[in-house]
Amino acid sequence: MRLRNDHCVVYKRCGCIDEATGRQLGRRCDRLADQEHGSWYFAAQVDGLSGRRERIRRGGYATANEARQAWRDMIPISAEQAAGNGYTVARWLNHWLETHQGLRPNTRKCYADHVRLHLIPHLGRIDLGKLTSRDVARMFSALAQRRTRYGVPIAASTLHRIRATLRAALNTAIREGLLQANPARLVRLPSPRRPYPVVWTDRRIAAWQCSGERPAVAVWTTQHLAEFLDFVRSDRLYPMWWLIALRGLRRGEAAALRWVDLDLDRHELTVTQQLMHTGQSLITCPPKSDASHRTIALDTETSRLLRRHERKERQRLGSRWSETSPVFAAPDGNWLRPDHLTTRFHALVRASGLPPIRLHDLRHGAATLALAAGTNLKVVQHTLGHSSIVVTADTYTSVLPETYHHAATATAQLVIAQARRTARKARTPAACSS
Repeated sequence: MRLRNDHCVVYKRCGCIDEATGRQLGRRCDRLADQEHGSWYFAAQVDGLSGRRERIRRGGYATANEARQAWRDMIPISAEQAAGNGYTVARWLNHWLETHQGLRPNTRKCYADHVRLHLIPHLGRIDLGKLTSRDVARMFSALAQRRTRYGVPIAASTLHRIRATLRAALNTAIREGLLQANPARLVRLPSPRRPYPVVWTDRRIAAWQCSGERPAVAVWTTQHLAEFLDFVRSDRLYPMWWLIALRGLRRGEAAALRWVDLDLDRHELTVTQQLMHTGQSLITCPPKSDASHRTIALDTETSRLLRRHERKERQRLGSRWSETSPVFAAPDGNWLRPDHLTTRFHALVRASGLPPIRLHDLRHGAATLALAAGTNLKVVQHTLGHSSIVVTADTYTSVLPETYHHAATATAQLVIAQARRTARKARTPAACSS
């Protein structure tokens, strides 16, 4: 379904998967005639600031008219217009987003959010050539005073990511000859502090129940996790909660898991893709990094749960089931939105009465459990899909209380044993002389 508008092509597509090939149907889906199915995109070839022809494509619009209007709003400017006084930072940022090629979907979404929520509201009206470091510093001073929806200041790490987006956009402007220097380069920001996972001890739980105070990143004890898994045993997604808690899959990886990615005879699972929600559509894309493309060993209990889940899904979906169907599907058999998993998990945690954690904290907990069980750090790194063992050691190795106690006891026993040997040596000469 295509509609032409001058040099722009407006078309409709969806994220449905071809059962035979495992690829998206896109514009070939028979359901696109349904007004509620799929979303609208625009695509165009334009003259870029360098004089080369560049391709622009953007989607996720509810109607064709919205896609056309988005095209009108995003029409790139020419180099002659860029030199004019009316050329603003907002216009450049929009152009940069539309022509920046080779970005991963999640990176593009992150850039677009920074531009829409922070950069354009604060800097958008300024002429690109007149943007100064003082303007950028003033924006970050204002952002530092803002509160998130959770009532806390914007994290220093978020401010650094916003600046990285602005620097990338302005560096492109320098390469295009529109700026001489990058005004964002010299702006100083507070150093980010990495939040380290802490365990929900009895005292932390009491403080949370009394004042609502909670750690930024928290993990459950083994007892907490056992209570949660027992509470959600009747939930349709119980095998997924179990899998994330024990093997540390990311949310998008669990949502994108297909039956073809499982080899339950060999007790293995292969992570080949992740599911993302961009705009109004779901897309599958490669895992977060090369290291995230991995094969994970499963224990016999996990394999048993997945076999039983497969039997139920085959019976529930009938002819709609296939080897490329999602392991954890929506009631209609389609992909589950990753944000739905987060919402569902939070609701289950509240209902269980356990201290709150995020869905991603189950991943922290999986690393913690593996290390407490004596698993080699290199194995934990591979299981989590980290490209560097430093990340695993520095971030995901918060240990459970019993591990602390074991280390304390072992250290004390080492010192006590040495003290006893020293005492025996000291008594021996005295005994001989008598």
